[in-house]
Amino acid sequence: MEYTSTELLACVAAKMLEDKKSVFVGTGLPMIASMLAQRTHAPDLLIIFEAGGIGPQIPVLPISVGESRTFYKAVAASSMHDCMSISQAGYLDYGFLGAAQLDMYGNINTTVIGEHDRPKVRLPGSGGANDVGSLCQRTIIIMRQDKKRFVKKIDFLTTPGYLTGAGAREKAGLPEDTGPFRVITQLGVYGFDEESKKIKLLAIHPDVSIQQIKDNSEFDIIIPKKIDMTKPPTQKEREILREIDPTGMVMRKG
Repeated sequence: MEYTSTELLACVAAKMLEDKKSVFVGTGLPMIASMLAQRTHAPDLLIIFEAGGIGPQIPVLPISVGESRTFYKAVAASSMHDCMSISQAGYLDYGFLGAAQLDMYGNINTTVIGEHDRPKVRLPGSGGANDVGSLCQRTIIIMRQDKKRFVKKIDFLTTPGYLTGAGAREKAGLPEDTGPFRVITQLGVYGFDEESKKIKLLAIHPDVSIQQIKDNSEFDIIIPKKIDMTKPPTQKEREILREIDPTGMVMRKG
């Protein structure tokens, strides 16, 4: 069965979201993965958007986290303040973000490429991502992987991961037992070493080699002896993805 890398990313990410948990969702693939989870194994997944949509049952992919469809059949049409307060109170199980650059400790840049005052590229910025990465119990990051994105040093710290390593988040005043949980790319799935807090490979996708993992990162990735392999999308999952994104706004990429 043929499938795109974007379909694979969405399906792998969706499986990480558990039923009866809460997730703070960013724009794009995080939205699609959350909607897929809700329509498959996690019907009672509580989706939250920074613009104020709490617990919607979204019919079709919204253009952004503030579009009217993010309030469809919602438990509450609230406010950005309330959503951030829920996160600050420790009630959000997952934060779901994208990234332009990522370092070995899961720190994210979505602000600029190059120097801040004279950037080569101006990116969208934080939005609610800093709050999500700082306060949600577990952060899931979904992104493309290559040497320009998996970098030794990010150009700007938009969203904190484990900062400089073990204990650094706590020293900075961030809540204990929070931080990056998983990173999902077109090559594999990553977690973080419990002691060093450095990124480590957990699973590779079908037809991906360990050498490809190494070749597409500026920094050394911890590669344990035992590595799992992800499962490709099923036909049913691909059908649901087409229902979620009928125009192919996101799913046709990759």
